[in-house]
Amino acid sequence: MEARAKHKYIKISPRKLRIVADVVRGKNAQEALATLQFLPQKAAPILDKAIRSAVANLFDRSEDRVDETELVVKTVMVDEAPVMKRFQPVSRGRAHPILKRSSHLTVIVGTPEASGAEA
Repeated sequence: MEARAKHKYIKISPRKLRIVADVVRGKNAQEALATLQFLPQKAAPILDKAIRSAVANLFDRSEDRVDETELVVKTVMVDEAPVMKRFQPVSRGRAHPILKRSSHLTVIVGTPEASGAEA
């Protein structure tokens, strides 16, 4: 059994978010949350919230009791969201572009035997 959580239009670049996502991908959910608690990056609390949301979605959806200690972060996808384009004026009447990037985050949490059955 698995559940997903999506967070869209996050005001952080996908490149910065992927660095933290690579740390927790494939780990036990509780271990991933403990790891994120001590990471200094801005993306850590964002990913923490998404994992907690996916776990809550799983408990809300499942009819039979699921053990929280055996949940695994199966998939963490970080996609590019719309980019806001701004311009910084510079000398001689020119302008340099400033790209304010944003991200879409999808987290899938599930039990390990569900991943083995699909393969």
